[in-house]
Amino acid sequence: MLLKTFLSSVALSTVLVLSSYQADAKAKIPFGNREVLTQVADLPDTEEYLIEKGSKLTNRPDEYIDLATIHEEFNIAWLLPLWVNKEPRLVGYNKVKDLYYDIPDAELNQILAENKLDRKKLEKLGFYTRYGGKLVALAIIAFIIWGLIPSKKKAEDVKPQTV
Repeated sequence: MLLKTFLSSVALSTVLVLSSYQADAKAKIPFGNREVLTQVADLPDTEEYLIEKGSKLTNRPDEYIDLATIHEEFNIAWLLPLWVNKEPRLVGYNKVKDLYYDIPDAELNQILAENKLDRKKLEKLGFYTRYGGKLVALAIIAFIIWGLIPSKKKAEDVKPQTV
C-alpha cells in the first residue's frame, strides 16, 4: 500500500514536471534525431597525426587527430536515447575544434593496425545508448499507468452496530 502510494506520487510528480515544461513556451523539451560524436581512441600526438600546427604567440595548441564514432539516434532531451537510426562508424576527430573528418577505409585500417586497435570494439555502442533509454521510458510509462489505476481497499472486519 505504501509502495503504491509512493509510486503514484512519483508518477504524478513526473507528469506535473513534464507538463510544466510544455506550459512554458520557452522551455521546450527537445526531441528528435541527432548525431552523437564520441571519442573512442586517443592516438599518439606525433607528426603523423598532426592536423594543424599551433602557435606559441597566440597560445594556440597543436591539433592532432584522434578516433571517434558518430551515429544518429532518436532521443528525448539529449539524455534518453530511444533508438539508433544509423549505426556507429569510425571517423577522425579533432578535439580542439570539435570537428570530425571522414577517413577512407584504407587509411583507417592502416591507423587501426599501427595502433593495434580492434574496429569492432571501437564501433560498439554502450548498453545505455542501445537499450537503457527504452528501459527508462518503459519504466516511466509503467509508473504513470500504475498510478492511474485505482487501488482496491482491503475489506476489514466490520462489526455490525447494535442499537
